[in-house]
Amino acid sequence: MSGFYLPDIMKNKGFVTWLFSSLGVVALFVVIVAINALSNRFKTRIDLTEERAYTLSAGTRAILDKLDTPVQIRFYWTRDDNRMPVVLKTYAQHVDDLLGEYKQAGHGNIEIQKLDPVPDSDAEDSAKLDNIDGQQTGLESDPIYLGLSVSMLDRKEPIQLLVDDPQQLAKRERLLEYEISRAISRVMTAEKPVVGIMSPLPVAGRQVNPMMMQMGQRGQPAWVLYSELQQDFKVKMVEMNADKIPDDVKVLVVIHPKGITDTAQYAIDQFVLGGGKLIAFLDPQAVLDQSAANPMGMGGGSSSNLDKLLKAWGLTFNSTQVVADADYVGRSGEGRQPAVLALTEDAVNKDDIITADATNLLLGFAGAFTGTPAPGLKETVLIKSSPRSQLVDPMSAQFGGEKIMRDLVPSGTEYPLAVRLTGKFKTAFPDGKPKAPEPPPAPDAKPEDKKPDAPAEKGLTESKEDTAVVLIGDTDVIQDQVMVQEVQSPFGNGQRMVVPKNGNLAFAQGAIEQLSGDNNLIAVRSRASRERQFTVVNALQEKAESAYQSKIKELETSLQETQTKLNDLQKAKAGDKGQKFILSPEQQDEITNFRKKEGEVKQQLKEERKKLRTDIDVLENTLKWGNIAVMPALVALAGIFLAVVRHQRRAAR
Repeated sequence: MSGFYLPDIMKNKGFVTWLFSSLGVVALFVVIVAINALSNRFKTRIDLTEERAYTLSAGTRAILDKLDTPVQIRFYWTRDDNRMPVVLKTYAQHVDDLLGEYKQAGHGNIEIQKLDPVPDSDAEDSAKLDNIDGQQTGLESDPIYLGLSVSMLDRKEPIQLLVDDPQQLAKRERLLEYEISRAISRVMTAEKPVVGIMSPLPVAGRQVNPMMMQMGQRGQPAWVLYSELQQDFKVKMVEMNADKIPDDVKVLVVIHPKGITDTAQYAIDQFVLGGGKLIAFLDPQAVLDQSAANPMGMGGGSSSNLDKLLKAWGLTFNSTQVVADADYVGRSGEGRQPAVLALTEDAVNKDDIITADATNLLLGFAGAFTGTPAPGLKETVLIKSSPRSQLVDPMSAQFGGEKIMRDLVPSGTEYPLAVRLTGKFKTAFPDGKPKAPEPPPAPDAKPEDKKPDAPAEKGLTESKEDTAVVLIGDTDVIQDQVMVQEVQSPFGNGQRMVVPKNGNLAFAQGAIEQLSGDNNLIAVRSRASRERQFTVVNALQEKAESAYQSKIKELETSLQETQTKLNDLQKAKAGDKGQKFILSPEQQDEITNFRKKEGEVKQQLKEERKKLRTDIDVLENTLKWGNIAVMPALVALAGIFLAVVRHQRRAAR
């Protein structure tokens, strides 16, 4: 019996191929297991989407870095496929993916609990305790749930994720990261933030004494904005002549500061430099300022500004002209009013949290902000006019809307109507606190009796940390007459009830809410929608439409001429009183010919439009199938090419 040697085995090519293939498979298996084990220990994700849809904002990460106590997030999600619509299932999966990002970035301080609130379960009871409401999809169906509850210790914040209109899901998703980060920020804070309001207007209402009440006069209720803010914040009124803003105020809301003194501007200046947030509503024409009304009861058009502060910040507010816009024409009692701006989504910054959800805004006789922010400050335009706008005289705009509309000359400029400044601010009073006006000297006073001026009080000259200021060029935007409508109480108790007429109230509340939270919330962006447009298809569609546009226009013109001639014949028939209901043979022939031509033109137009739709569908389907089939085809061709090359190499051996 001959010996069995390894060299003899190695001469067998089939065995060698099998041996190395087996070793290769084993080695590949070991490598995959090792990579998987390492990836579990060191998780790294790469977001290749253009809009960074799967990447948390820097502001969110900064908030999570502050956590020193675990935060529990309970995710209520109905998993029943028969009750959960497909669009909501996809949306819920996006929420789940985002929560995974929070857990990974939370460094062990974010705990995610996923619950399926089936009917009559402990999970459903938990959802109700967390104020997560269910929604019925049919009369006989059980409710479905989709919501979050963020809690820390004894503090809890619910987030409702269900919407009545599925078309609003994309907009809802854009705000999802902000809402979760805001909820985490809120449960980290034990007390409600303090919001200060400084205004000469009766924002908190106005009471009358008993004598005036006997004469039939009644007090004014608090503004709806004031009442709404009281539900979420501690609201404190600040006098217009205050020389210092209270230390506990986190956000100061200045509304129509007409005639504001340098001392009050200095107080605001020091408040901002100390890290406070400011929201200022200014106005070139406050038509609803009743204190400025003339004896005829018509608005006196009072204006307001923060000139010294804005100058230091690099901006200018034009308090002598209002913006009239041909694209956003509103209405007043006298008809069209181009200075009453009925703004659409095109006028607001959809990438910013404050205006991401703002719709249907109404501004009346608003002013514009111009200039370049001072060094160290960044400007974000929140609301703007269209290029078809013009600056006009306030009084002319108020009483001559139709004339302004006829004479309007578009400037080509998109005027900023609301802006936000962020960064480190510098003082507008480098010489210190302005001196109060001196009282007139006594008649018998002597020059030598005058005391020397005391040195000016020195204050802060620059903010140590980044802060934010929001400027809005209209004060009427938050007046009750503009943003809400009173309705009769269904309970018949005479209680005042209001409903929003537009998006003004939500915009004002959102701005105050964002600035009242953690400073890092300003850096939390509005997440882009994951719905991507077929830009190539749109371009091809425009090309296809242009190819048929001339033909369609020609046919429509011919149809219009035919219709005009037919109408003229019918008018001629009606004008002949003697033959009002009798047509001559010539008229009957003309009408028959015209109606025949009208039918032919309509048929041609129908065919052209049908052809256009067919071509567009072909272009879209070609591109879609190209995207679907090209990559698999390339992989298959690459595989075939490699197989051929390997076969040739083996044959060459």
